[in-house]
Amino acid sequence: MGWTELPVDTGSPAVGAVLLIGIPGSGKSSVAAALAARFAASAHIEVDALQELIVSGGRWPSPDRDEEADRQIFLRARNACLLADSFVAAGFLPVIDDVVVRRAHLDFYRATLTGVPLHCVALAPGAAKAMERNLARDKTLTTDWSPLDDVMRAELAGETIWIDSAELTVGETVDAVLSATGLTPQGP
Repeated sequence: MGWTELPVDTGSPAVGAVLLIGIPGSGKSSVAAALAARFAASAHIEVDALQELIVSGGRWPSPDRDEEADRQIFLRARNACLLADSFVAAGFLPVIDDVVVRRAHLDFYRATLTGVPLHCVALAPGAAKAMERNLARDKTLTTDWSPLDDVMRAELAGETIWIDSAELTVGETVDAVLSATGLTPQGP
């Protein structure tokens, strides 16, 4: 039996996409992976992993004004949207996780990912809880990002679904995301 090229897109696109946002330590990556696992066809798009694809010239976000790092924030978002569009067309629900604290960044996602409903969910455990989580994980952060919590709350108030996940487990947070978005898992 020979190899035959098969169509990639299913003709039945995914019903939407999820953008999980929050400051570092809010639980985005853990919740995104667990949320995606609840669906029979899904993909977790971790935007930090897209930044790591840059071999030379990459600039991570910093608290200091860095125009190139800011440009790359939008490059990462564009690439996340390209991947999400591709997964949607192939019938996979994309779950994107990214640190989004500015309205312009959220507006970029909304303007770029337009093929399906975009469910934006902010995980907001608070700055102290996010710092506690950052200190307890394997990934070492050299910058205190907790001031971004105030920025996110000021810039994105009323712009997205908010979930206070400070006292929730990952599973309970996933349940809250499903309840808030109305998405229904079609289990694996």
